[in-house]
Amino acid sequence: MRTWMVVEDEPDIYDVLLAMFELWGIEGVAFVDGAEAISWIDAVDQGRVHGELPELAILDIRLPEASGPEVGSRLRKSPILRNVAIVLITAYRLSPDDEREAITQAQADKLMYKPLPAMPELRKILDEVVNKRQEIAAKEKAEAAAEAKAEIKIRQEKKTPPA
Repeated sequence: MRTWMVVEDEPDIYDVLLAMFELWGIEGVAFVDGAEAISWIDAVDQGRVHGELPELAILDIRLPEASGPEVGSRLRKSPILRNVAIVLITAYRLSPDDEREAITQAQADKLMYKPLPAMPELRKILDEVVNKRQEIAAKEKAEAAAEAKAEIKIRQEKKTPPA
C-alpha cells in the first residue's frame, strides 16, 4: 500500500488530508509538529521503524518546534527517505524571496497555498509530484550505477598489466 506523510498542526487540515488518503487507498502517517516528524525520521534512519515508508511528505511551513522547511531538509539528509517527494503548504502569503527560501531549504518539489484544491485536482497534483520525484530518483540511481561501473573498470585496468 502506498504511504503519504502529513506534518500539520491544524487538526482539521490533517484530518481532511488523512480522510482523502484513505479514500484514495493510501496509508497516512501524521505528525502535529516538526520535532515529532524529525524524531520519526531519526527512528527510520536508525532502523527502528518498520513497514511501508512514505513516498510523499506534505509539510506545513509554519509548525511548532521545527518548521516544514526544516523537516524537509532533514528528509533530504536521510539516507533512507531522501527521495520522498516534498510538498510545502501554507495559509500565509509569502513574498517571492520567502517562497524561494522555503523551497530551497526543504529542497521541496512544490509549494501550495491553503485552501488546497478540490479533491480530484489535489490528487492529480500530488500524483504528478510523486511521479516526477520517482523519475529523478531513478535517474540519480542509474547515474550512480554508471559511475560505480566506470570506477570498477578503471580499477581493473590499473590492475591488468599491459600485454
